[in-house]
Amino acid sequence: MKSIIFKMKYLYSLLLFIIFLSFSCQRTKTIQEVSENTDSLKINSNRIVNGIGETLIPKAKKAVSEWKEYRDVDEFIVKYYNISNMEALDNAKELSGLVQLMKDTIRVEKLKELNMVARFNVLYNETLRLTDMAAIPSISSEEVKEEVDKIVEVFSSVNAKINTIYKAEELQNLLEVDTEIPIGENETLELKKRREFDKKESLIREKFERKKPNKLIKPIKEKSEQTLIAPKKTIK
Repeated sequence: MKSIIFKMKYLYSLLLFIIFLSFSCQRTKTIQEVSENTDSLKINSNRIVNGIGETLIPKAKKAVSEWKEYRDVDEFIVKYYNISNMEALDNAKELSGLVQLMKDTIRVEKLKELNMVARFNVLYNETLRLTDMAAIPSISSEEVKEEVDKIVEVFSSVNAKINTIYKAEELQNLLEVDTEIPIGENETLELKKRREFDKKESLIREKFERKKPNKLIKPIKEKSEQTLIAPKKTIK
């Protein structure tokens, strides 16, 4: 009987030990998962996130469609809208090389003006600065983030300037429209109103000219009659 009781106590103790061991393993696994999630959050907090900047309007996009060097920069810089510090530094040299090719091979004549070239140079200088940061071991994450933000901002200003050039061209073409051309579907409401106003003004001017008396006829007629009548000679 005592042996049976002893065996029962032994079995209970063993069972409790197994339950405790199982609980401890489960708790350790939970702690590891929480730790992994925490590490993941730390990694994400080090990412540099920027909103999409200025994009090209359809007309400008069409104009640069054959400019491969610009398209290479445009496609490559997309990754800098959401990138880690390490990735930003690792890709800095390639980015600066692409920007250099772009600024040295401007294939669109309208984009060769000085203020446009100045923006390309500013963008190139910022990418070179990021490349230099990659060689500095003590560079901080905040400094990298600040430089990436500048690069994204400058590239957005490049696109904004390109858009401005082609918007100005559209406006110039609109102002040079011949008002004698028949009204088309694409003609603006403002031009239609202007045309109607010009027509009304022309009609009013014609009516006024027809009603205006010709004051020059009478004096000329009287003068001609006077010259035709010979003066009477006085008899002495």
